[in-house]
Amino acid sequence: MDWFPLWNSLRIAAIGSVIVFFLGILAAYYIARLPRVLKGVLDVVLTLPLVLPPTVVGYCLLLIFGPKHPVGAFLSTIGIRFVMTWYGGVLAATVVAFPLMYRTARGAFESFDETLAYSAKTLGLSNTFIFWRIRMPYCRQGILAGIVLAFARALGEYGATSMLIGYTPGRTATISTTVYQLWRTDDDAGALFWVLINLAISAIVLLAVNLLERRNGWRKRV
Repeated sequence: MDWFPLWNSLRIAAIGSVIVFFLGILAAYYIARLPRVLKGVLDVVLTLPLVLPPTVVGYCLLLIFGPKHPVGAFLSTIGIRFVMTWYGGVLAATVVAFPLMYRTARGAFESFDETLAYSAKTLGLSNTFIFWRIRMPYCRQGILAGIVLAFARALGEYGATSMLIGYTPGRTATISTTVYQLWRTDDDAGALFWVLINLAISAIVLLAVNLLERRNGWRKRV
């Protein structure tokens, strides 16, 4: 049994989720503090991958990072290639999962009681200390839910991933692309096996989100 699609999917989703975690928190924190008009414009731009068809997102990535296009050609000269490589899958997963982390984290930051930050400043605490020791713990439930959802989205990504890295057994194959390839070759048993694997992982992820939401609701009632 070739377990590479599972390993590759988990690797891509995990690395993409780490990147999305930091980028999403950074964007959410600063954009939440901007004027309403500018915040609205940036919201539209950063959330577009969430509403666009995944194949359209993949095509846009090809237009940017394809070897025949300026950015992709330049990256190729320094040994970086996203097309038909597993780390191109990380790029695709990051782009499609980012809006989930960003929107969830921004909602968490907007619900933060700013009087806590003001009180901490009167005590002489730095902005860095306030962010990591007060703001982040206060918003942790929303942020954890965001990273779990981002991981699930990255794990199940197919459209952008297939456009950018295709399907090469042992190199770029993921669970989603493997299901499609097995279906194309009339291997229904193999496709069903990977579907069940994906369902099991997705169920665990959704259970984690529900537990986080219940815990958050219980803390608010207390």
